[in-house]
Amino acid sequence: MAGKPKLHYYDGRGRMEVIRWLLAAAGVEFEEVFIETEEDLDKLRNDGRLMFGQVPMVEIDGMELVQRRAILNYIASKHNLYGKDLKERALIDMYIEGMADLNEMIVTLLEYTPEEQVNRLALIKEQTTNRYFPAFEKVLKSHGQDYLVGNRLSRADIHLVELIYNLEEFDPSLTANFPLLKALKTRISNLPNVKKFLQPGSQRKPHEDMKTMDKAREIFRF
Repeated sequence: MAGKPKLHYYDGRGRMEVIRWLLAAAGVEFEEVFIETEEDLDKLRNDGRLMFGQVPMVEIDGMELVQRRAILNYIASKHNLYGKDLKERALIDMYIEGMADLNEMIVTLLEYTPEEQVNRLALIKEQTTNRYFPAFEKVLKSHGQDYLVGNRLSRADIHLVELIYNLEEFDPSLTANFPLLKALKTRISNLPNVKKFLQPGSQRKPHEDMKTMDKAREIFRF
């Protein structure tokens, strides 16, 4: 029997949180090996465990996978969260790439000065309500189904609901004019595996702050 996946990253959301969400939604228990110092990261590199010298890295099924998209694709495929055919997979990929553009703005927000963050946050909110949320609301309205693709749970639903949670931490009113997205969030949040992940004490990481970002800067030297 294969052991639990092991996630190698620092103790924060960063670029690993989306992987935590997907594993949790799939009902997969996982372990975390936190990178706490730049020496920890150097050891992984020097031991040849990071193909391109960077994390996230996930040990799973005898592999040491890097590159977030490759990791997510593998997990989603293994746990039937990636559509039933090529057409559905293409739609899922398209939706996820759109989410990734917005999510990148969130992940990198704290890399800016406090003054710049004000403008960046305003841009995030504007893009959310005028570009991204309307697009996904339209998808749900167009087919009248409970999920984005194929009327079944996919990684697209999970990633979108994670994104909604992240955005609502900045402004809870962002979903006010998007009833179908609010319903999707409720629907996914009530799935037993996701509901468990959303409870206090789970492996879900808290909202990033400057302390977490400073720690990441120390480890990754940026």
